Amino acid sequence: MMTIWLLYIALGAFAGVLAGLLGVGGGLVIVPALTFIFTAQHLPEGHILHLALGTSLASIMFTSISSLRAHHGRGAVDWIVMRRISAGILAGTFGGSWIAAQLSTPFLKGFFVVFLYYVAAQMLLDIKPKPHRQLPGWGGMSGVGGVIGGVSSLVGIGGGTMTVPFLVWCNVAMHRAIGTSAAVGFPIALAGAAGYVVNGLSVPLPEHSLGFVYLPALVGIAAASVVTAPFGAKLAHRLPIGQLKKIFALLLIVMGTKMLLSLF
Repeated sequence: MMTIWLLYIALGAFAGVLAGLLGVGGGLVIVPALTFIFTAQHLPEGHILHLALGTSLASIMFTSISSLRAHHGRGAVDWIVMRRISAGILAGTFGGSWIAAQLSTPFLKGFFVVFLYYVAAQMLLDIKPKPHRQLPGWGGMSGVGGVIGGVSSLVGIGGGTMTVPFLVWCNVAMHRAIGTSAAVGFPIALAGAAGYVVNGLSVPLPEHSLGFVYLPALVGIAAASVVTAPFGAKLAHRLPIGQLKKIFALLLIVMGTKMLLSLF
């Protein structure tokens, strides 16, 4: 069990550095890594990915708070956008967690693999949207929030890979798009974690599980990632971020391919 705890802590430390260094949500690493660790622990095979997704979102609640505070301190959070998109985010994420609870592990794995390849392609090709329009009204923002929240709950992330491109497309400056995305990550994580807890309460799961959130993994990951995220942010000013994103994209492809092969 000590080895497992060390793996949780190491995973949280790595995810925290990545979040601070590259501005990507730790869920992209946490979900596949937890899938491998939970498999080694012989947790119920039919619910391994549900546990990984729920635990990932629960851990993002803690890391997103420190990120939100840092961006707010720099005046980089657009709270008007936050208010308009939050209702859709909360509804979409909670609803998405309910849908995920009904889906099989193989389907969720396949969906996650496709998403990993999509994010990796964005990073390798340096795809950035060009500003084309203004932000939509309340209805449009709620609809977009619902889509972002729904997809985020199915892949266990804070939504930055979708929120930032959307805001930039709507003529929001990049630094404000990133800061606002960090703020949006909290309601995504909160609603997603709550949804996975509620939908997993009636399922027979291992000891120390709260619904589809595995508490030992949550404690280890959250404690380590909160400590290392500021360190990653400092490194961001000293290292070649463009090259590091390409290396990270290759890591995503390797993890995605490993998950894909496990389906067969």
